[in-house]
Formats: sequence, structure tokens, C-alpha cells
Amino acid sequence: MQASSPTVFVQRDSRAWQYQVWVSFGLAVFLCGTGLGWLPGQSLDRAFMVMGYVFCLSAVFVLAKFVRDNQNGAGAAGKDVPMWKLVVWGGFFTAMGLTGWGLLRMEINDTYKAFLGVSWLFLVSSAFTLAKTLRDRHEADLAEARLQGRREAHVEAAQAD
Repeated sequence: MQASSPTVFVQRDSRAWQYQVWVSFGLAVFLCGTGLGWLPGQSLDRAFMVMGYVFCLSAVFVLAKFVRDNQNGAGAAGKDVPMWKLVVWGGFFTAMGLTGWGLLRMEINDTYKAFLGVSWLFLVSSAFTLAKTLRDRHEADLAEARLQGRREAHVEAAQAD
């Protein structure tokens, strides 16, 4: 007599949630691109702001991965070294600080600054959400692959008996 294996459910985000996350991220990129593309003033200011937005976007994905990898006190290959933690958090705060400083010091009207600031924060927020959604999907795929491997091994073992 075989013991029945428990039913395991791998939780996944709904298609609606995934769609919302991608639409939000795309909209944030579009708004930032539009704001930066029409930015009045000198080309150097525009270049600085584009670099700042890209730096922030990169720092968000690195920070999201770092936090997720270390959520239980250990990364994939053990706990990260303290210097890496400093680099990740320092990079994020440096990116945010320099971009905010650049935005505040620009000689453009306050309404335009507000648009750039809000679209920038929308980009950062939606990037964190996108990183989480992508990581959740990856982990669900891995869990399903492990379950499928266990089922196949169980069937092979049963056939060998």
C-alpha cells in the first residue's frame, strides 16, 4: 500500500497582477523618458538626470536582489560580506541622493521639477515591484521543477519495485 503524497500548491501571481506591474513600470519609464526628453535647459543637465535615473534604476534592482537573497539571513552561497552590504545600500542612497540633488538644483520651473520628481519616484517604486514579481515567478518555476522531479523519481521508484 502506497502512502499518498500531499498536494502541494505553488503560489503564483495572477495574470492581472503581472499585467498591472508591467504596465506600471512601462508607464513610469515612458513618463520619465518624456520628462527627460523635453527637459528645458542645458544638455549637461539632461545628461546628468538621465544618468541619475539609470543609476537609480540599476541600484533598485541590485538592492531588491540583495534584500531577497538575504531575507533569511543567508544568501545562496552563504551570508554576504559586510562590505557588499555597504556597497549595495551605499549605491542605492548615493543614486537617490545625487539624483534628488540634481533635480533640486536645476534651474527649471517648480511644476516641471514636480513632474520629474514624481515620475522618478514612480519609476523607483514600480521597479521594486517588478523586481519582486520577477523573483516570485522565478522561485515558483523552480519550486514546480523540483516538484516535477520528485514526482518523476517517485514514479520511477514505484515502477522499479
